Amino acid sequence: MLTYPREGPETIGVITMNARTIVTSLALSLSLVAIAPRTAHPQASATVSCRVLENGAPASGTMVIRSGQQQVATGACGAPVSVRAGAYEVVIRLDGALDRPEQIKNVTVGAAGTSTVSADFPTAILEVRITSGGQRAAGMATLTRAGQQIGTLGSGVAGHLSAGTYDIVARYRTQERRFDAITLAPGQRRALSAAF
Repeated sequence: MLTYPREGPETIGVITMNARTIVTSLALSLSLVAIAPRTAHPQASATVSCRVLENGAPASGTMVIRSGQQQVATGACGAPVSVRAGAYEVVIRLDGALDRPEQIKNVTVGAAGTSTVSADFPTAILEVRITSGGQRAAGMATLTRAGQQIGTLGSGVAGHLSAGTYDIVARYRTQERRFDAITLAPGQRRALSAAF
């Protein structure tokens, strides 16, 4: 049983009106919830996976899935990644290569569908051996392809990179030796010697 302070009929009237308003509002809200339509289920997700080969043999890599300029998802190749159904651009990158090669593939996936994209990267291994006075020496080799510097290799370190044609500059202290238009074929292992 509710009791109200005896402050006159005006106060009791206001309290009673507020209580009725609250009860009415609550009942209206509950009835609207009861008759509201159910929200549609979100669009079924699809999956994209990638397969990376190096000179035709299985290799490891990663992928970036893009829609226009927007990055949608990333993941390791071999593990499916969930996306909405639609058309995408998949950037596949080979792990471990000096020049960080990548290939771009287009893919369209339907609702609850699965799509796999594949990329085969032709690669080679290059080693630059630097000597001074007939002895192994600490030096560096700079690799350039089509006018763009790709990276550097320490003397005697085998570098894993894309097959292609490179200009190489071996340096020891203040001296240097050039190797122009060195072509590396897929699967080739090549060593260059730079004597100072």
